[in-house]
Amino acid sequence: MKRVAIQGIKGSYHDVAARSYFEGEDIEIIGCENFKEVTAQIRQEPSVIGMMAIENTIAGSLLQNHELIRLGGCQIIGEYKMRISHTLSALPGTKLSDIKEVNSHQIALMQCGDFLDSLRGVRRVEMEDTAQSAKWIADEKMAGHAAVCGKLAAEIYGLEVLAEGIETNKRNFTRFLALSDPWYAEERLKGKQKNKASIVFVVPHSAGSLSKVLTILSFYDMNLSKIQSLPIIGREWEYLFYADLVFNDYTRYKQSLDAIMPLTKDLKILGEYEEGKQNV
Repeated sequence: MKRVAIQGIKGSYHDVAARSYFEGEDIEIIGCENFKEVTAQIRQEPSVIGMMAIENTIAGSLLQNHELIRLGGCQIIGEYKMRISHTLSALPGTKLSDIKEVNSHQIALMQCGDFLDSLRGVRRVEMEDTAQSAKWIADEKMAGHAAVCGKLAAEIYGLEVLAEGIETNKRNFTRFLALSDPWYAEERLKGKQKNKASIVFVVPHSAGSLSKVLTILSFYDMNLSKIQSLPIIGREWEYLFYADLVFNDYTRYKQSLDAIMPLTKDLKILGEYEEGKQNV
């Protein structure tokens, strides 16, 4: 049985992503209070796999998670792109007209703004997690409260779904990364195609330095699917660049890294893995 560390509790979107990524396999979910605890869990127990959100098509990148992966010594072994669909759920027997307060994570509340605007006079109160909101309402028998949460959370904690698909933008996707201790990574990648890589590097603080790197990657037919800069603390106006490369030829990919090596500092491969398909 695989043990998978996630941020949050059962029924959270991380839980859904982990179960979907390892569909058909027996897994044990290890709930963590925050993302840092996920990487710490992998360091403490190298057999544990982590599942961590890295970006959302509406909210953008989770910048701190890029750094946690780099500094935590984890290796990316896969990704899962999941459509996020929210429900409004409450205690059984509750009607929409009974709702006085909606509880959820601030991003989930934001993503359901148009629907919540239609509920006149209803307060919105931020909580740590979507699934935690559902659990709290169920445990405390909070009449008049509703949670914005996933359908699985509603089922697990015995809430009734009052409305489904309440997110404003239906093209709401989150990309999750599967993380491993480096010693176990190759074993877990057996039988999988490597056609995507996540790297991080620094370039000199001089004109055209980043442009030269990108030109070389283009020459080697690397599809730069994402690039994200992050300031280096203590080194003013210097940045780490996190990049995702998609490729068809692994040899050309390795050649591209050799070619940019002289133009970069601290180049590190965070993972080579199979590009995830978008779950619609």
